Amino acid sequence: MTERDLHFYEPKNGHGLKHDPFNAIIAPRPIGWISSRDGKGNANLAPYSFFNAFNYTPPIIGFSSTQWKDSVANIQDTGEFVWNLVTRDLAKHMNASAAHVAREVDEFALAGVTPVPCKHVNVPRVGESPVAFECKVTQIIQLQGADGTKAQAWLTLGEVVAVHIDKTLIKDGVYQTALAHPIVRAGRRGDYFEIKAEDMFEMIRPD
Repeated sequence: MTERDLHFYEPKNGHGLKHDPFNAIIAPRPIGWISSRDGKGNANLAPYSFFNAFNYTPPIIGFSSTQWKDSVANIQDTGEFVWNLVTRDLAKHMNASAAHVAREVDEFALAGVTPVPCKHVNVPRVGESPVAFECKVTQIIQLQGADGTKAQAWLTLGEVVAVHIDKTLIKDGVYQTALAHPIVRAGRRGDYFEIKAEDMFEMIRPD
């Protein structure tokens, strides 16, 4: 193994670079475009870059909010949320929904997308998104450091209870990830990647 010239740092003492590399290294990351509704019935739509899937049975997804934001408050109140897939065509709409606005502002209207009723949760999905997961919350966990100090960050986990998929993305019974042209977060303040078929490759696991 060739010895590498490494940049080493301890996060508690700063990274010593022009921009914190943490979220650029853990990349690309799926985007958690989360719709929710508060106890008064107001809909909310916001993107989260700390998002992923965590389990098959039951299917569980989750996102982390690095402040107590409207999405988390709404989900705590109602126990429901929806994840909407962000595609290249929806990138600017997703970005518009990231604006910091008053709680009563309708981000669906702000982003120029259509709220569509779901089947099992009282939360709208984004009609223009080709895939949506209806979710029931399972846990909301305040994160903490190794020393037990509470962080101003909350991990919201939910069980997927219903799935909507545009049938054009299914070929011979298999969902085709690249056909949707999903975008993923790549760090810094505004870096993204688009997933394309030509960038994909297959490896069969040895077991």
